[in-house]
Amino acid sequence: MENGFLKVAVSSPDLKVADCQYNKEQLVKKTIEMDKESVKLLVFPELSLTGYTCGDLFLQDTLLRGAKEALFAFAQETKQTEIVAVLGMPLEHKGKLYNVAVVVDHGSIRGVVPKTFLPNYGEFYEARQFSAGFGEIEWHTFENGEMVPFGSNQIFADYMREQLCFGVEICEDLWMPNPPSTKLVSANALIVVNLSASNELIGKSQYRRELVRNQSARAICAYLYADAGEGESTTDMVYAGHNMIAENGIFLAESKPFSDDKDLITEIDLEKLQNERRRMGTFFQRPQGEKYPPVLKNGCQFGKDEEVELTRIYVTTPFVPDDPAYRKERCREIMNIQSNGLAKRLRHIGCRHAVIGLSGGLDSTLALVVTVCAFELLQLPREGIICVTMPCFGTTDRTYDNALKMAKELGTTLREIPIKEAVLEHFENIGQDKDKHDITYENSQARERTQILMDIANQVNGLVIGTGDMSELALGWATYNGDHMSMYGVNCSVPKTLVRYLVQFFADVCGNDNLKEILYDVMDTPISPELLPPQDGEIAQKTEDIVGPYELHDFFLYYMLRFGFSPKKIFRLAVYAFEFDYDYDKETIFHWLSIFCHRFFRQQYKRSCLPDGPKVGTVSLSPRGDLRMPSDVSDALWQAELDSIRDSLV
Repeated sequence: MENGFLKVAVSSPDLKVADCQYNKEQLVKKTIEMDKESVKLLVFPELSLTGYTCGDLFLQDTLLRGAKEALFAFAQETKQTEIVAVLGMPLEHKGKLYNVAVVVDHGSIRGVVPKTFLPNYGEFYEARQFSAGFGEIEWHTFENGEMVPFGSNQIFADYMREQLCFGVEICEDLWMPNPPSTKLVSANALIVVNLSASNELIGKSQYRRELVRNQSARAICAYLYADAGEGESTTDMVYAGHNMIAENGIFLAESKPFSDDKDLITEIDLEKLQNERRRMGTFFQRPQGEKYPPVLKNGCQFGKDEEVELTRIYVTTPFVPDDPAYRKERCREIMNIQSNGLAKRLRHIGCRHAVIGLSGGLDSTLALVVTVCAFELLQLPREGIICVTMPCFGTTDRTYDNALKMAKELGTTLREIPIKEAVLEHFENIGQDKDKHDITYENSQARERTQILMDIANQVNGLVIGTGDMSELALGWATYNGDHMSMYGVNCSVPKTLVRYLVQFFADVCGNDNLKEILYDVMDTPISPELLPPQDGEIAQKTEDIVGPYELHDFFLYYMLRFGFSPKKIFRLAVYAFEFDYDYDKETIFHWLSIFCHRFFRQQYKRSCLPDGPKVGTVSLSPRGDLRMPSDVSDALWQAELDSIRDSLV
């Protein structure tokens, strides 16, 4: 459970209809196998001790007795494992027959959950044999004298670790408008398990998949779906073992229908789910006067606490979709948000001009194409976009030429204003040595450029468009009252790793081969503020050599702000994610994580007075909404964790 991870599994073992002894042996075998994989929670399909397709045989004493004997045998034969297992069977309770899930661990039966909603349509006639379950908790006494809670209103939690808490629903329960899992997660269950026997029909697998994905998202939970498969009767229906494990709307593992491998093993992140519920203040709210029946918190044992070996996928660029088609659609959506936000602001203040400092770098290029799109929305002539290039000490021919050509190809108005002499005069006025390449040398150029942009905006009654991105803001990599300031920052919630793909998207759809060539060259240009003199005509000041690789910083930023993870957990995930794709060892990752935390906490004062700008994703640094943080907050707790990581690396 270190860092909140729990190893879980779902399985659809080979079964024989009505052969309880054989089925028990398969479930025991699978449980022992999963225990060797350090699985702590294992879910089997609906009625897995008997098979789902027994029909009226469920009314036979012989089958019901055989199922009970198989249950007791399963409990004893898995007693030495560290697994909490959930299996299905028919069970008679107070003269009625129920389709139930039984929770077993360490040889004990912890509770019985009856199916709430029984299908009685089409090919399903469960109401012919079974009674519908109920919420109120009663007690069921087995033949061996063991008394256990019986009812759907119960959740199962580890005695010592409260966050290890799950609820149970059975197949059709999920299909209903108000599934039982809704009340279970409201009682703080972080995991929902579903024992299912869902037959295959054309298109049903996709519908089933969306049900699981959506319920895990609405309930902010992990959803473990175990489906009946091989061995069920095919008299009228076919079962395909469509198993799924989803976490807050994201599939961690899935076995396709009719695939050979019906076992899914992965880790769910309970800490992430807890943090997400805490962040989403509406999660535990209910309409006034609405109450759910009491939910019994039942105890169970998940086994000893141990570090979970990670096998799930963590992409190195969490802000950028892996799938090219989805990434293209995401880029289109983001640019629509940016351009419509800017269009609204221009329309509101009656502004027909926009002013952009165009450097030939990625950020200003994205700001320019967004502005072009906004002008198209407003049907304004592109000549109203004033592109200002302001070469100085660090400007290279490559970025200078790209800026000029880009402005021309897009049909904007270009103004070239060299600032070298103005900055040198400023140095003389304040007593700054022009050969001393310190922070004053650099920031004076940035502030001179901002002053020019603001004054030109006054001349044309226009709006200065900000170019800085979210990654720079997180690191404080912006000159206060320089490039830090604008009248509307269109890139303010776009991370650096995503900027390149947005520019590429525009290049690919613009329909202008000359412009596309320019934009692709911009994408290949090293990231730099170009504030220091070039070396042999090439960029001398590369941002990532100074503040660190943006793919690492964006990874840190995502997991720190989106899920509230601690430095230790972020470090562990980064080491795991970047192990194969990048040549970053643990020491390198730790170094840049330390830099990130240091800069993030000490640069909040720059973010406290940011200009307006559109939020495009779930992470934003706006001081008016997503990040309300004091500018002088202490980072002592975070630093203490970093120190412990450093000690472990020695």
